[in-house]
Amino acid sequence: MRDHHSLSSVSVYAVVHREGTEELNRPATSLWWSGVAAGIGISTSVMAEGILHKLFEGSPHQFAIENLGYTVGFVLVILGRLQLFTENTITAILPLLTHRSLNMLWSTLRIWAIVFIANLCGTFLAASLGHFVGTIPPEYVDGMAAVSHHYANLELSQAFSLGITSGFLVAAIVWMIPSARGAAFLVIIMFTYLIAIGNFTHVIAGSTELFLLAMRGEVGLSQAAALLVCTLLGNIAGGTGLFALLAYGQVARELE
Repeated sequence: MRDHHSLSSVSVYAVVHREGTEELNRPATSLWWSGVAAGIGISTSVMAEGILHKLFEGSPHQFAIENLGYTVGFVLVILGRLQLFTENTITAILPLLTHRSLNMLWSTLRIWAIVFIANLCGTFLAASLGHFVGTIPPEYVDGMAAVSHHYANLELSQAFSLGITSGFLVAAIVWMIPSARGAAFLVIIMFTYLIAIGNFTHVIAGSTELFLLAMRGEVGLSQAAALLVCTLLGNIAGGTGLFALLAYGQVARELE
């Protein structure tokens, strides 16, 4: 993006709206492969957490340090302009809020479905390569599994409610980047570290954790699927139901 410093709310809305419109018009194959790449990319968050978990094992500051690794995948995916589902909960919904029609609703559901499934394929591939192929050293895979249990042990209601906060925070990142200029890197780190340190749930990053635990026989498939569905609903509620609607509400009169 160019110089969007000190943009008004309407200007920020216009930037994010334009990005959403461009995404809605992209070919399905482009969305798919970008989504798969995003799934693989976001998995580096879990990998980095696992590595830091092992390196700082026994340290009184282990939890705070290992969660810095969670920011890695989000920096890669967001600055790399890859298709991440939780970003689409705000960018793709703004055109629908502005131009309400069945055709626009279909276009929004289309991009959500393609990107979500592609993201999961990417995280499944990343987890499979680490577990079965050995692309990640075994001790670090053990570290990845160790940091993943906090998610697998959540109640379904917790996965949903914590997912609302995570969805809201990711949407906030999308909203702030147009004005962030050279600070976009820090904005992403700050808010994704908050997601990690607060144990909030993110359906795509969390899918890497659950896929890995399922491959190791440490979580059942039905439990993993239920957690992902609850987290998905929470992320949508936070990103679309809260942030996107609030973002639209503050400029709706000015768009008339």
